[in-house]
Amino acid sequence: MAQFTGKVAVITGSTRGIGRATAEALVRGGGKVVVSSRRSDAVAETAHALSEAGPGEAIGHVCDVREPDVCHELMDVAVERFGGLDILVNNAGLGRFAKIQDMDQETWDIQIQTNLDGVFHCSRAAIPHLMARGGGWIFNIGSLAGRNAFSGGVAYNASKWGLLGMSEAMMLDLRHEGIRVSCIMPGSVNTHFFEDGPDPEDDWKLQSQDIARVMTDLLAFPDRALPSKVEIRPSQPPRK
Repeated sequence: MAQFTGKVAVITGSTRGIGRATAEALVRGGGKVVVSSRRSDAVAETAHALSEAGPGEAIGHVCDVREPDVCHELMDVAVERFGGLDILVNNAGLGRFAKIQDMDQETWDIQIQTNLDGVFHCSRAAIPHLMARGGGWIFNIGSLAGRNAFSGGVAYNASKWGLLGMSEAMMLDLRHEGIRVSCIMPGSVNTHFFEDGPDPEDDWKLQSQDIARVMTDLLAFPDRALPSKVEIRPSQPPRK
């Protein structure tokens, strides 16, 4: 039996980067995955490619995590198609960097609404379905920026510090419901997070597959073990 046969996951922001790598790993292990993002073409392409590779299955559903009703719809799609929900990966996120004196309201709002509110909306929508299965796992993709502030990161730092606090409170709220909550906090990852996309010259950075590996390894932990916060950083970044 493949490692994730019978497991159903919803992964937000999963058409590229960490989200897609995680979806690939779960499908490769026999799992069933709902991939999502705001772009319908990317969602359709990703779901098709993952299902073609198998042996698991993927379907796609467009979701803007800033919209609570759409987040509920996303979880309902997973349950209707695959019979339940076991794993939620709150991966959708973005960064817009400017000093506070230069940041406008719209730039602030989109980061807080996506990186923080989106996790709240999706988690609230997923929890009843996870409980119906007797438990499950919620992974919140944070950042080392949730502990280390930097100039120009006023909104991004705020969202990721908030996410860490939310994750730790969620863990305490849900642990006796059989739902484990982990905040995964990567350092520099070579993804599409920045507009220029992955840079082949940045081979010192973490890869998306490294972060996906953290989550798939945690899923194999015994029920008694709860790694609630995982920091992962490049082994040898450039010397300053």
